[in-house]
Amino acid sequence: MYFLEPDTKASGSVMTVAHRISNQLFTSNSICIIPSLSRKSWSREPELLPSLFGFCVFRAYLFPKVLDKIRNEMKRLITALLVLNIIVIVGTVGYMFIENWSLLDAFYMTIISITTTGFAEVRPLSMLGRLLTVMIIITGVSTLAYVGGRAFQELIESQIFRRRKMSKKVKQLKNHYIVCGYGRLGRPICNELVANQLPFVVIEKNEKRIDQLLEQEFLFVPGDATQDETLINAGIHRAKGLIGVLATDAENVYVTLSAKQLNQHLFVVTRAIEEEAEKKLMRAGANRIVKPYEIGAHRMAHLLLRPGVVDFIDIVARNKGIDLGLEEIVLGEKSPLVSKTLADSAIRQQLNIIIVAINREENEYIYNPTSSTVLNSGDRLIAIGHWKNLQKLNTLCHSNKTQKSV
Repeated sequence: MYFLEPDTKASGSVMTVAHRISNQLFTSNSICIIPSLSRKSWSREPELLPSLFGFCVFRAYLFPKVLDKIRNEMKRLITALLVLNIIVIVGTVGYMFIENWSLLDAFYMTIISITTTGFAEVRPLSMLGRLLTVMIIITGVSTLAYVGGRAFQELIESQIFRRRKMSKKVKQLKNHYIVCGYGRLGRPICNELVANQLPFVVIEKNEKRIDQLLEQEFLFVPGDATQDETLINAGIHRAKGLIGVLATDAENVYVTLSAKQLNQHLFVVTRAIEEEAEKKLMRAGANRIVKPYEIGAHRMAHLLLRPGVVDFIDIVARNKGIDLGLEEIVLGEKSPLVSKTLADSAIRQQLNIIIVAINREENEYIYNPTSSTVLNSGDRLIAIGHWKNLQKLNTLCHSNKTQKSV
């Protein structure tokens, strides 16, 4: 039992509850850490108390039961394996004494009897030898079947438990992204989301790809992405965006249409293979449409004509070997930068960040804005600079505090 000394300024009611919980845990032989928090901390983060209470209840009542169940299952499996080893030893020794066989022959006869492989007897058996063989077959096969059954049951239960755990995590996601399809495009998309530490869930119906998702420990929902039920299970109502990279244009159109009906505010990016599919995807509600072949062709042409420009954009956009990034930051309503000019904001002077462009409503872009450009709420700042400074600017654009020198 570990208990950290409480702060002298701590709230009496909170610490009373903490003491009661710790006493209950002490009588339950459980371990818990009660943090030392001041009254100011509890008033600032009151949600910590129910979380602490729930954790302590789990440690006191639920965790011991789960641990006992695991221990009992392991004891049964170990006992069955021990019995199987005893049968092998008894059978080997029995054949050696009854039939006067060598150690290798006796061991071989015991193994083929337990596994019922049907091989011929090593040598003709006596009456006692036959009785021993019958006993080995009955006990050995029963024990072997029990061990195999328990191992198979544990495997199935572990898979079910993993799926349930994953389902709970998916239900807790908010403002996340849904990736429909884990193919050639879906894999690098997921890796990019992981690199940017963004929450996401994958919808996939291919069993081999599901195994790959399990290996990567990515959250996923098995099923058809074109079905409303599957999208709902992936948290479509709480999602921030959806990426459709399914095998055919028809599937991507159907996913886009279903997703927009379930969540009108969802930002949908999907791919189009055929030229005709682009118009259909736009009518279905896609916010952005990507044509991989066209993009690949443009990139190859730019690499041929302007290799330095393409390499620089790759370095900045993908953070390859240099502490420099290109980021899109939305200016919040309560940010201290609202209604200030770029010169007054001191973004360049204090953070050494260059505002390349400003994206405003109705796709209005201000390229290379001047120092007199006024920043408005909702502006999307296309900024380039060091990652740490970009994070500071992102915090500043979403805070409601008075701007200070950084």
